[in-house]
Amino acid sequence: MSRAISHTAMLPVESVRIGTFQIPTDLPESDGTLEWDATTLVVIEIASGKTTGLGYTYGNASVAEILASPLAGMLEGRDAADIPALWSALSARLRNVGRQGVSAMAISAIDVALWDLKARHLSVPLIQLLGAARSRLLVYGSGGFTSYTDRQLEEQFSDWAARGVTRFKMKVGREFVRDPERVRSARAVIGPDAQLFVDANSAYSRSEALEFGTRFADDCDVRWLEQPLPPEDLNGLRFLRERTPAKLEIADGEYGYDLDYFRRVLEADAIDVVMADLTRCGGITGFLKVAALCDAWSLPLSSHCAPALHVHPGCAVPALRHAEYFHDHARIERMLFDGAPALVDGALTPDLSRVGHGLEFKWPDAERYAR
Repeated sequence: MSRAISHTAMLPVESVRIGTFQIPTDLPESDGTLEWDATTLVVIEIASGKTTGLGYTYGNASVAEILASPLAGMLEGRDAADIPALWSALSARLRNVGRQGVSAMAISAIDVALWDLKARHLSVPLIQLLGAARSRLLVYGSGGFTSYTDRQLEEQFSDWAARGVTRFKMKVGREFVRDPERVRSARAVIGPDAQLFVDANSAYSRSEALEFGTRFADDCDVRWLEQPLPPEDLNGLRFLRERTPAKLEIADGEYGYDLDYFRRVLEADAIDVVMADLTRCGGITGFLKVAALCDAWSLPLSSHCAPALHVHPGCAVPALRHAEYFHDHARIERMLFDGAPALVDGALTPDLSRVGHGLEFKWPDAERYAR
């Protein structure tokens, strides 16, 4: 598909629509440090004339409060096409609120909606506006919750394998005694040639992470240890990176909300794979900046959660290795969004027949989950 992109006229923001939805999980879920039975989705639509851009994030309902006030009022009348200027203005407005956490999620949702609005105004797929580095995005299946029985984990991984997935991630760290057998069961399900990842969600101490990371790598050929420690413990992450088997990559970054965090983690030589979530790190604008840092440090990037939103920007950045096909978010995106990409041959592909990021939120279908 090839279209000329004409100059973008001013796109004054005329209206903003915000919604918060709590969607129950299909089964009880837990990881190494948390348990949950629902996922909160915060959606924003930004309209200029007859063109509407859609953004969203997965986070606490308080994100919607920040979107509604003070940010929504700042948008009205501003030029939606001037994304860098709006991004900076929104960040500055939240100085006294704090720019991390829910504030960063709010800006992320707005930024996604602005990019979508701009691409739709130009009548092009978002990937054409960003520029493509690849035509499709490889994924890894992510689930294997600690609350799952061995049978439930087997069924989930087998389903992904049938759709061409060759990388699988499971949660560990809740039951230290049971985990080695769970990991062995997962390896048996996916076979010797697939890659197996584990995610501890900060459940370990340094010594525990070293012990279990080494054990999983040696006994079950685990190749990825994610967030073994609190993400702020950069010295601890470097400690593990220097001592665990060379084939075991240390991955982190999902709780990076600004560029400074990613700069510090890279300067500390703390990880092997950078994880970034555009619903947290400043939207597509922030994600592109993180990708540029990965290029500068020659480290691979992997996107975290929200698989449908990462397809276009993920295909636009050279550093990206793969995307997380997280069970909860993939399920919600199939339920509540038209245009959610299908998992085919272990990858997601931008739909070039749809403008923007290609997603349309089903407001009537989502109403029963409204908060």
